[in-house]
Amino acid sequence: MKCLQLTVICLFLSVISTYGQTIQDLINEVDLTTLTQKVNEFSGEQSTVVNGNSVTILNRQQANNDLAADYLVEQFEQLDNLTITDQAFNSNGRNIIATQLGKTNPDNIYIVCAHYDTVADFCADDNATGTVAVLEVARVLSSQCLDNTIVYALWDEEEIGLRGSSFYANQAAQNGDNILGVLNMDMMGYDGDAPGTPGDNEFDLDVRDFANSEDMMNDIIAVLNSYTFDLSVVTVNPGTFSSDHSSFWVNGYSAVLLGESWETNDQTPFYHSSGDRANTIDFPYFHELTKLVTAYMATSGGLVDIDNGITQTPSMLTANQSSASYQWIDCSTDLAISGATSQSYVPSANGVYAVEVTSGNCTERSACVVFDSLGLNDFSEDEVEVFPNPVSDVLHIETSINQNLDYNLYDISGKVVLKGTTTDRLNAINVKSISNGVYFLSLWSSEKRGTYKVLKE
Repeated sequence: MKCLQLTVICLFLSVISTYGQTIQDLINEVDLTTLTQKVNEFSGEQSTVVNGNSVTILNRQQANNDLAADYLVEQFEQLDNLTITDQAFNSNGRNIIATQLGKTNPDNIYIVCAHYDTVADFCADDNATGTVAVLEVARVLSSQCLDNTIVYALWDEEEIGLRGSSFYANQAAQNGDNILGVLNMDMMGYDGDAPGTPGDNEFDLDVRDFANSEDMMNDIIAVLNSYTFDLSVVTVNPGTFSSDHSSFWVNGYSAVLLGESWETNDQTPFYHSSGDRANTIDFPYFHELTKLVTAYMATSGGLVDIDNGITQTPSMLTANQSSASYQWIDCSTDLAISGATSQSYVPSANGVYAVEVTSGNCTERSACVVFDSLGLNDFSEDEVEVFPNPVSDVLHIETSINQNLDYNLYDISGKVVLKGTTTDRLNAINVKSISNGVYFLSLWSSEKRGTYKVLKE
């Protein structure tokens, strides 16, 4: 076989730990590559997969954006611990909403939101940036236990009168929903300095004296000052009514608008035009703003102090959290391992494992870790090869074994992103639509298994 064998992750005489998450850890998880790719996908600069088909989301105007809405539903469906609502509020309008229920105070609600409709093609800054930021905050926080409820909301028909957010806010007020804060993001990707270069990195926080909106603004600034961000805040009071946060103001709720600095005339010159393209976005600046929003939402949501990390030795896996309940998981099958309910687990075979830790009313699942120190029942180099590495579009599995192999492809957090069964000696897996990053490919037969590290770029 004239192929490059992928690196198998091996652990020898060392101890490796993964750790539970602090707010700084969550800030560090906000991924620039993911933000860049999803803005390109959602603004039509590159194709993506929706409903199993390769598509291009070129236009998101309110009468022509069902494809965009379907994309958002599927993005939320990939995450754990979310309840998704596809809220139709008129013949065309669809709000896409995901709710992460709080463990201690489920009636205390914080909303992070953006509108996803447009007035022209592309519209990367207005408002693919806000939309993608909501998706990224949900990706990072949905795996965590939070005291309070977070609603990740993506509004439709903002551009023709704030219709989606008005419908939701009016209903919330009628129902007496206890919404404690609404952080609305609209146009958060343009900075007049050359992208990626040192500059002022100013952003606006628009606020007015409605409910506790000014206190909310001060809380965001406190988070800004508590961690390290390459940002400079400009407070705007009285702030604009011209975005979805104002739907909550008029219903008596606390809300602020976060975005690029219109107050200092540093907004995109391509506003409301098809010139609003991804190549005009300052992605490092956008990354910093998304990290700030993640930190604020984790703080206001009340991140629960539970350690979902694992300490690993050549013979054993141990959950870091003590005085809890445990269930070890075989990530290859995503099934609980019968009887594996102690803090430590001694695998009987090489593989990819995780642990669910339950402390009080909080259950968190660790990242999957590769355990490959036993040397038992592994495929040899002559039996299985996986190539190329790194991979861009198509990953090949070549085998000399006269039987089908099952496979799962996991992202770095242990979530299965692709799964299937080989049917030939040479098999192709299309990975073009998945995000760039590190993945683990697990292959197994009735007798042997192998785990391979894959770099998607």
